[in-house]
Amino acid sequence: MKNIRNFCIIAHIDHGKSTLADRLLERTNTVAAKDMEAQVLDDMDLERERGITIKSHAIQMDYELDGQKYVLNLIDTPGHVDFSYEVSRSIAACEGALLIVDASQGIQAQTISNLYMAIDNDLEIIPVINKCDLDSAKPDEVEDQIVDLLGCDREDVIRASGKTGMGIDDVLKAIVERVPAPEGDPEAPLQALIFDSVFNPFRGIIAYFKIVNGTMKTNDFVKFVSTGKEYHADEIGVLKLDMAPRKELSAGNVGYIISGIKTSREVKVGDTITHVNNPCESAIDGFEEVKPMVFAGVYPIETEDFENLRASLEKLQLNDASLTFQPESSAALGFGFRCGFLGLLHMEIIQERLGREFDMDVITTVPNVSYKVYDKKGNVTEVHNPSGLPEATLIDHIEEPYIRATVITQADYIGPIMTLCLGKRGELVKQEYISGNRMEITFDMPLGEIVIDFYDKLKSISKGYASFDYHLHDFRESKLVKLDILLNGESVDALSTLTHADNAVRFGRRMCEKLKELIPRQQFDIAIQAAIGAKIIARETIKAVRKDVTAKCYGGDISRKRKLLEKQKAGKKRMKQIGSVEVPQKAFLAVLKLD
Repeated sequence: MKNIRNFCIIAHIDHGKSTLADRLLERTNTVAAKDMEAQVLDDMDLERERGITIKSHAIQMDYELDGQKYVLNLIDTPGHVDFSYEVSRSIAACEGALLIVDASQGIQAQTISNLYMAIDNDLEIIPVINKCDLDSAKPDEVEDQIVDLLGCDREDVIRASGKTGMGIDDVLKAIVERVPAPEGDPEAPLQALIFDSVFNPFRGIIAYFKIVNGTMKTNDFVKFVSTGKEYHADEIGVLKLDMAPRKELSAGNVGYIISGIKTSREVKVGDTITHVNNPCESAIDGFEEVKPMVFAGVYPIETEDFENLRASLEKLQLNDASLTFQPESSAALGFGFRCGFLGLLHMEIIQERLGREFDMDVITTVPNVSYKVYDKKGNVTEVHNPSGLPEATLIDHIEEPYIRATVITQADYIGPIMTLCLGKRGELVKQEYISGNRMEITFDMPLGEIVIDFYDKLKSISKGYASFDYHLHDFRESKLVKLDILLNGESVDALSTLTHADNAVRFGRRMCEKLKELIPRQQFDIAIQAAIGAKIIARETIKAVRKDVTAKCYGGDISRKRKLLEKQKAGKKRMKQIGSVEVPQKAFLAVLKLD
């Protein structure tokens, strides 16, 4: 056990975690030269296309130092704020962390957020300045920032480059020397913590675990504590680039178990595995249940695909425990699910993965957050969906979630960023200089305001230099109204939103204009209206396409043409009574891109 090291790599998005992991794998000869490619651990197509890590990836490396052989278990983690739950799970399976900071960008919001998470779990932190080979690198300045933040010595900071491979030996040496070996007793009853799971169509569900105490052998009879289900361990092993079977694994090791589990409900991330005959006394303290920030309805385009969508979501949930969902129905879209996501990027990725991995075409409704609604009797209900809002006459007041947001940026961009945050009903809490030209600004803002396009705007006004991180702070009373969109007088529940009274008129007007562009013209006039309760606040009309019924009349009496036109008019009148408006899928997503 004393020669095992479990560590993860944490950093802000785009600071070069996966590239540095490539160099570590190359240096320890874990990946053969013929299999080597850039970001070798990012195995999803989506990750490669977007150049981001979405899933944490575990891999085992063998390393020799001063004649001693060591086993290094590395977990590469995502950097985007929407996937911070993945990071918290990886940290739970480690004793140390490499904190990577980009030499040209310095410390950013997510760096600090992930660092605090690691410190809370008592991890040994090894600071690394990456991308030192760039012309724009400022390693001395960044080293000052790291020393200020961590309070470490200057010689503890390693300068490296994931591209050229400089400093990689120092990193490996530091991991062996500074990261503590896992503690645990191989002779005690088995206690293993599940930190991830994945669905394989041929082998069933594969769970990844870290053994805290005890030893596990192939064909052992084990049980999962929280579900109480019992299985035979058909295969156990360690995670190399592919899975490598082993006869037994003891305390401190990270590995996988295949036991022919078919249904996804039987595996919970954060659960404990133990032996049936000699169980451990208590389960390991698992992870806190994740709190979704953004809710949206996901509906199959074909109604008969409802069950397939359920199965696809369950399989996705195995691989991404931060996704939550429950069934709901909508008058406009039929049966579907109300899904909870950690943020907009998370929602976009889930939608893409449903399409690619499970061939599911889905419509996603306008994302919104959960509100607390107090009625006049003093009861509280949590509302995730505008259609679940009680009658306006019964509501006493509504409270909406507020977040504490931290923005780290250069002093040059303070003006526009302040304007943006205050325009989103933000309240400035404090601002302070971190070092040199960099400032940290803290705001309290309504979560509903940042859900849709805040992050994109922040990046564009700061030329990509501002970094953003947030956590839920509290609920505050707010003047919210339900904005309905009516097509020919009928409300489309999938387009209704809860919005602040001050923004409602402007938002309703923009929404009507956008829908006018997107809904195709039909054989009758379509009235698009935005309404709050019974009051119409905006209206646009899509003019009818008129078929030329008089084309076949050339010459002759006008009454012939009049007769045909009257006949058409009567038909149109009848059509309008039963005519339903076809709304294309992109109209539901238009709301996200209203500017």
